Amino acid sequence: MQIERLEIPDLLLVKPAKHGDHRGFFSETFRADVLVAHGVEAIFVQDNHVHSEQKGVLRGLHFQVPPHAQGKLVRCMRGAILDVGVDIRVGSPTYGRHVAIELSAANWHQLWIPPGFAHGYITLEDDCEVIYKVTDYYAPECDRGIAWDDPAFGIDWRLPASEVILSDKDRQQPRLADAAAAFQFVR
Repeated sequence: MQIERLEIPDLLLVKPAKHGDHRGFFSETFRADVLVAHGVEAIFVQDNHVHSEQKGVLRGLHFQVPPHAQGKLVRCMRGAILDVGVDIRVGSPTYGRHVAIELSAANWHQLWIPPGFAHGYITLEDDCEVIYKVTDYYAPECDRGIAWDDPAFGIDWRLPASEVILSDKDRQQPRLADAAAAFQFVR
């Protein structure tokens, strides 16, 4: 398993090895010791599995506020997604910046998104499945979001807005400048 720090150093690209032969393949998709060696001492409490039938389904940008903030380790099991993490920690040198990484069944990569980041993804193909581990349980009273198309972020979602499929909830999220600050940067 290889780990790469991204442009925002708290976000990590995780590249599990995949060993195949005529029978199929084997892969260790999670190793706590490898993550700990890269500064991630997360305890995962829940796995989530999402299926999206169509290309263009956008889920996000979501996060949970304390005391139930979540870190996420995201991977795409079927199809391909563009996965995005946005730094929303007030005072961070990368506040308001984002990283966008393609995760797919073909590349087998994962993205670590720690608490303090908004997270979202768009399906790049029909019939996508995403699985992600989280560090706290879903808490509806702590559930928040930021507008997926906030011009302050400049996210290239790879599809025109007219082709993006959103939930009603995600259509109504505020821009970062209009949202209550949820996280403070601490080093």
